[in-house]
Amino acid sequence: MIRLVVGNPRAYPVVIGQGLNRLVQPNGPRAILYDQAVQGFAEGLADILDISSRLALEGGERAKTLEAYARCLSWLAEEALPRDTTLYVVGGGTLTDLGGFVAASYLRGIEYISFPTTTLAIVDAAVGGKTGLNLPEGKNLVGAFHFPQAVYADLEALHTLPLPLFKEGLVEAFKHGLISGDPTLLSLEPLRPGGAGLEEYLARAVSVKIRVVEADPTEKGERKKLNLGHTLAHALEAATSHQLSHGAAVAYGLLYISLVGRALGGQDLVPIVQRLLAWLEPPPLPELSWERLLPYLARDKKKLGASLSWVVPMSLGDIRIEPVDDKTLKQAYGEFQELINQSGQAAGSRP
Repeated sequence: MIRLVVGNPRAYPVVIGQGLNRLVQPNGPRAILYDQAVQGFAEGLADILDISSRLALEGGERAKTLEAYARCLSWLAEEALPRDTTLYVVGGGTLTDLGGFVAASYLRGIEYISFPTTTLAIVDAAVGGKTGLNLPEGKNLVGAFHFPQAVYADLEALHTLPLPLFKEGLVEAFKHGLISGDPTLLSLEPLRPGGAGLEEYLARAVSVKIRVVEADPTEKGERKKLNLGHTLAHALEAATSHQLSHGAAVAYGLLYISLVGRALGGQDLVPIVQRLLAWLEPPPLPELSWERLLPYLARDKKKLGASLSWVVPMSLGDIRIEPVDDKTLKQAYGEFQELINQSGQAAGSRP
């Protein structure tokens, strides 16, 4: 078991290990919101903590909708739960985002404890207090910063995680390697569910995010670096109506932005990201023109005024946040499409 601590803007532990459900000390009124895909784990936790107020939802992007959000608020209200309630949120990244926002807004804010059950939720969604929902117009356009009371990443919950989902979550950890310049985070091939070294690897990846979040909790500057690869990724997700998973979209987004960085005179990180894609084996990317993506890029959260800032890797550990001219962006997208076609990762290019 490894215990990390986020110190700013509020102190809370991030514990990574096995059998963590027995470490939690319940106090006051409680409710549990969980992904029905991990019902056994969540119900076991609820039984240990003697939580009677329980709500199961389907995970995935359908959890991050206004409809699901309204259902959660009505459930808490119907249970007549007071302001000193603690909400336990058990699930992957989408349930984590939803549950945090429910906690942020029910009775103007209640405490929550996160039990992330996927690699994606462990290294990304559960740490840092970003909560939110999607709109039909784009990803994460509704939300709030609301920091958890604690995060318990119980690796026992990963045992039933399908291998593709296990891999996709580690794309975010790979991204942390690019941001920090830590080469050990760029080596994903040895990692397996329940395998040796996984706990240490996840803790190392989470530590990168903790350092960035502590320096900039509400994303005024430094924290924007964690959006590396996400500008194009969110556009790809929205343009495909979320048929493309988040992990796969971020992997493609990292390839694209590495091409942008190279075009701007940075280190050639393209081969490193191509190795990631070869390991991940993501679903084929549909043919999408640059013009098709522009409306979604225009709604990106990093847009200030009329200018969209891109998070660009100039070398390992050197990440810059700056506008990029349209010619460079479009040219890099053309190169991106060529690389995807050559590798057989475009729709229709596989037998």
